Amino acid sequence: MSANDDPQFWQRARAHLVRYGGAFSPLIAERAAGNFFTDADGRKILDFTSGQMSAILGHSHPEIVDVARHWIGELDHLYSTILSRPVVDLAALIAEISPGRLDRVLLVSTGGESNEAALRMAKLVTGRHEIVAMSRSWHGVTGGAASATYSSSRKGYGPPTPGAFVLPAPDTYRSRFIDARGIYDWQSELDFGFELIDRQSSGALAACIVEPILSSGGVLEPPAGYMAALAEKCRERDMQLIFDEAQTGLGRTGHLFACERDGVVPQYLTLSKTLGAGLPLAAMLTTPEIEDVAAERGFLFYTTHASDPLPAAVGLKVIEVILRDRLTEHAAHLGERLKTGLLALQQRYDCIGDVRGRGLLLGLDLVKDRRTRTPDPELAQRVARQCLDLGMMTSVVRGGFGIFRVAPPMTITDEQIDLGLDIFDRALIKAMH
Repeated sequence: MSANDDPQFWQRARAHLVRYGGAFSPLIAERAAGNFFTDADGRKILDFTSGQMSAILGHSHPEIVDVARHWIGELDHLYSTILSRPVVDLAALIAEISPGRLDRVLLVSTGGESNEAALRMAKLVTGRHEIVAMSRSWHGVTGGAASATYSSSRKGYGPPTPGAFVLPAPDTYRSRFIDARGIYDWQSELDFGFELIDRQSSGALAACIVEPILSSGGVLEPPAGYMAALAEKCRERDMQLIFDEAQTGLGRTGHLFACERDGVVPQYLTLSKTLGAGLPLAAMLTTPEIEDVAAERGFLFYTTHASDPLPAAVGLKVIEVILRDRLTEHAAHLGERLKTGLLALQQRYDCIGDVRGRGLLLGLDLVKDRRTRTPDPELAQRVARQCLDLGMMTSVVRGGFGIFRVAPPMTITDEQIDLGLDIFDRALIKAMH
């Protein structure tokens, strides 16, 4: 019997764990190092998801381990009004590397928290409450963030926060604004979306929150020019713009911040996942002018783990490694290798309808028919199971689209990229027969 089938383990899991996102994977993880984790059978599994799209330096990076070990014995957690050097140093470093004048930083634990903070501050400083988000967005599962999340079901949880409005997500593959020639008229789609918002608004538009690449929505990459046009729509309505860079921040896309490709600086930028490289750490960035107004009006976002020194020290080391080892350039280079390999698979398999994204954040869209572009979520799940059997962890986004989110660590090697492509190749063959 496989050690992963340990009946006592699974009995206790069923008895005591809340199920929070579908079925658990049918294995027991024992340890993780580099770009692999090891299951109870001692089998090494290539992690093509970076954990939860977070472990951008791989698992148990030796420098991160050393920092965590040091600070757990020096300063782990303090009352939230007590500051420490790692906290101030990390805030200053984030301000230095971020675009524009996003010089004020709030350090918290999760992406949901950082987005809540941005939404809360935008409402306070504008005196308005209406929030616009994309139809395939994911910003968190708490109050305001959940109200701005549309890529998963909203049914059964009661009314969202009042003033939650939605824009059509810029889907270059399936938009209804793609004409018979295959040309995507994103400007007309954006105009149409804001026309609907203007008709719904009670005159209290506060902010628009958007991911530079909509990852959980299917790795939707807005066309060049889209973000600048969106920012202009916000300026016309005196709305503040929030970029959620939980998955795109700190180099994964081939830019240190994904919004740099578009030349757009928002009023707020949020970081999470990649900032802690697997540890719970998040940040909300804004301008001094906005933060001064918020402070004058008594901005309150007082949480138990705000400004914790231990994760802040880890965040400092994460950014140091990314900059020192030029991992942003590495992600761009290996992202091209990975995308070229996926496009080669598309030439061989009719079920691959689209390959998109940039850097080491790519989408592989499986379809029943390339002409109709009908999603094939059942095939995607079969391929994912075959990948796991063959030794690779993958991620299929929710929503019934049949889309793989391919997001290996930024420390991935050429050989490991090729291994992942080979596993995808063999998994597709097995899943289709």
